[in-house]
Amino acid sequence: MKIDGNAIRPGNVIEHKGGLWRAVKIQHTQPGKGGAYLQVELKNLRDGSKLNERFRSSEKVDRVRLEQKDYQFLFQEGDLFTFMDTASYEQITLPEEDIGEQAVYLRDGMDVQLELHDGKPLGVHLPEHVEVEVMETEPVVKGQTASSSYKPAKIDNGVRVMVPPFVNEGDRIVVATEDSTYVRRAD
Repeated sequence: MKIDGNAIRPGNVIEHKGGLWRAVKIQHTQPGKGGAYLQVELKNLRDGSKLNERFRSSEKVDRVRLEQKDYQFLFQEGDLFTFMDTASYEQITLPEEDIGEQAVYLRDGMDVQLELHDGKPLGVHLPEHVEVEVMETEPVVKGQTASSSYKPAKIDNGVRVMVPPFVNEGDRIVVATEDSTYVRRAD
């Protein structure tokens, strides 16, 4: 589907210079001299490289629609992760670099969404929040509770997260998978 160069929005996937790129940031610029353009930061879906491009409204770009399918994470073997299509029960294996930093949050049986283009997987979307257990954290020092100070904690997958002072070892908390930030205590 062809769209105008100034119609690109963050999250759109476009075909550009022989590759598939996701628009990360956009900025409308109207210089004093010449026509307005859209400055777009693009991220390659295959290798993760970044590119800054200018698109004018007169340019046409190919917008790509990705197919999103529900999969279930089955297991990890080395740096390979196996997923199962919840509709057809077909299995697919992806290397860790295709999943990215969020791979540490994958749990057996977790429901995820895979983005596919021409039947080839491009990325994995995990649930927005996951429940984890705090394995170790520092005790609260008296007098620190007056300010909203956070303390470091190590969760069950080895990731370090900043948590409020009332969180202790053994507590279950909810963490955002996108940036590994504390959300709330688990119910």
